[in-house]
Amino acid sequence: MPDTLTIGVVEDDPSFLRALGRLLGAAGFRVATFASAEAFLASESVGAMSCLVLDVHLGGMSGFDLHQRLAAAGAPIPTIFITAHDDPITRERARSGVAYLRKPFREVALIGAIQQALATRGAYPSEPAP
Repeated sequence: MPDTLTIGVVEDDPSFLRALGRLLGAAGFRVATFASAEAFLASESVGAMSCLVLDVHLGGMSGFDLHQRLAAAGAPIPTIFITAHDDPITRERARSGVAYLRKPFREVALIGAIQQALATRGAYPSEPAP
């Protein structure tokens, strides 16, 4: 995979954020982690993200609100929504993303969803998850 691909992870649970960062790093991705949507927006790397792994329920701005804000600004990023609070409304709203994963999810499911997200952006060849 090209080394310029960066996966952004926005998750407000510090231990889960670290775990996702380690997992994706071990899978060969460059990873940028953020503890909130606001921290992500304040970063200088927003435009460098090839894909977002985005928690739906964050402490401040929600993952859905961040996704909508990026799209409205003309900077949509292929997004994988993750949540521990699954319900029909959340599933319906998550349809605007590439994938929707309920915590806890299998590592292979996340890697496959990222590959799918990168393929929609034309940044990664479409292939099955390992």
